[in-house]
Amino acid sequence: MRRFVLLVAVVAIAAAESRFTRVSAQTRTLTVAAASDLQAAMPEVVKGFEREAKATVTVSFGSSGNFFAQIQNGAPYDVFLSADIDYPRRLVASGHADTSSLYQYATGRIVLWTRKDSGVDISGGLRSLTGAQVMRIAIANPKYAPYGRAAEAALRYEKIYDAVHGKLVLGENISQTAQLVDSGNATVGIIALSVAAGPTLRAHGTFVEIPAATHPPIDQAAVIISASARKPLAREFLAYLKRPQVSEHLHKFGFAAGR
Repeated sequence: MRRFVLLVAVVAIAAAESRFTRVSAQTRTLTVAAASDLQAAMPEVVKGFEREAKATVTVSFGSSGNFFAQIQNGAPYDVFLSADIDYPRRLVASGHADTSSLYQYATGRIVLWTRKDSGVDISGGLRSLTGAQVMRIAIANPKYAPYGRAAEAALRYEKIYDAVHGKLVLGENISQTAQLVDSGNATVGIIALSVAAGPTLRAHGTFVEIPAATHPPIDQAAVIISASARKPLAREFLAYLKRPQVSEHLHKFGFAAGR
């Protein structure tokens, strides 16, 4: 009888430990909403954090404006990495994000990109867009994407917006905008340097940087969502983003350091 009781106790302890392990694994998960311009750079960052923190991070990429609206409506994200610092600031102001967590992690840049086989010479920069060979110009939708607003501002700065407005095709986010050009549905695109520097577009495309003075700065920021049930892990993730090696990694993909 005593042996039976001891066996039951051992089984019960083992079951409890198993449940504890499963619960611990579940609590070490993080859901991140990230701007599309991070799609090439983030996998290595996430992999390093997961290895060190013994956690699992799920990243959804998309338009910063769409994520902003989703978070306002209760979308269950823990961390928001926005391509426009204004969205995290507005979430903080409305109580949807933690004030102390706001962190500018980078500043984005825009470039003019086209396929190497497009036959279009973009060495002249934005003024190349007025040429007859350029049939369609892809930019991200300015209504939702900061890169789209930067693209529009740069076109206006060069005083060619009215001349090329009829050629514009809009992508929902900067990743979709790049796909429009890469697929041939647009001749040229104004996209993020971080996307142009990624392995896919770098292999068969060419780009020219657009001067930062032609558009407002694309300041990007991270913030922890107020409704998150995993704030301790979210803080660990933001602390990891602030490390010099992460900034150096982002720099390789064309991001300037946050100001």
